[in-house]
Amino acid sequence: MAEITLHNITKRFGATTALDDVSMTVPDGAFVVLLGPTGAGKTTTLRLISGLDLPDSGEIAIGGRSVTNLSPAQRNVAMVFQQYSLYPHMTVRENLAFPLKSPLLNTEPAEIERRVGKIAEMLQISHKLDNKATALSGGEMQRVSIGRALVRDPQVFLMDEPLSSLDAKLRADLRVELKAIQSDARATFLYVTHDQIEAMTMATHVGVLENGRLVQFGTPREVYEKPVSIYAAGRLGLPRINILPADIFGAAPPGTKWIGLRPEQIRQGEGFESQVIRVEHLGDQTRLHLHFRNHDLVTVTDAHTELRAGQTLKIRPDNPYYFDATGARAF
Repeated sequence: MAEITLHNITKRFGATTALDDVSMTVPDGAFVVLLGPTGAGKTTTLRLISGLDLPDSGEIAIGGRSVTNLSPAQRNVAMVFQQYSLYPHMTVRENLAFPLKSPLLNTEPAEIERRVGKIAEMLQISHKLDNKATALSGGEMQRVSIGRALVRDPQVFLMDEPLSSLDAKLRADLRVELKAIQSDARATFLYVTHDQIEAMTMATHVGVLENGRLVQFGTPREVYEKPVSIYAAGRLGLPRINILPADIFGAAPPGTKWIGLRPEQIRQGEGFESQVIRVEHLGDQTRLHLHFRNHDLVTVTDAHTELRAGQTLKIRPDNPYYFDATGARAF
């Protein structure tokens, strides 16, 4: 496959700056997930790499070759959108084969049939090859959409929230399948999602975007355990990190304004008294919603806890994060 390099990329739409001087390297064979709210610049990044949009400044390279001014067809990338984008009048077989019939690829009919069969088997849709796209379920249509990208064997796969419209069970199933496909093919994936579980379970690297700027890039574990800011810390982790005044438990380090506590950074049974507001039993864990010194926070506890709303619980911070007034990590 290929490494993707973005160097000082800026993209504006009128008065709106969608990407602001972004530099990033997606390693060859990596599964990189872009995180951030709507408007952060995630989809714009994919569109610039694919060639659907052109940057106002900066350079994009794929496999060490500049593609900044190349057309989408010349870049050898495949993009999977949130919506299925299938041809409804075609069968599954015809939809999968369609990219291979491009004059640019000049693929022999026998090779087309071989690739279609291989991808259909991989995605467990071989029995649907002669069905029209309109006769498929939502999950099957998305598999075909993904398969149409895979069948081309491109240098890079770009995926824009491909699982967001599916039900929870199917999302979980396809997460496993997509990661297996990427690993087996040693393919380079750049994947956009709002789903933190997708990011934590699928990604080799995570890029956190805020208002068009890349604020942190690293492994999911690095971003989770060593966030550079309150914003980056909030992109990963369920329940979300608790942000409280720095001195809520007593003296705080100089120059800090906020203390950040992930659920596992709240020690229970000792320290300061808090009130249990709500108990959520989720099977493998229980979430405790607490009220502490006029602030609400969430932590997790034993799945079989006997705590109830209205009871009190002693807590103290355990190796917390401290942030300054701008939200940047201080300690």
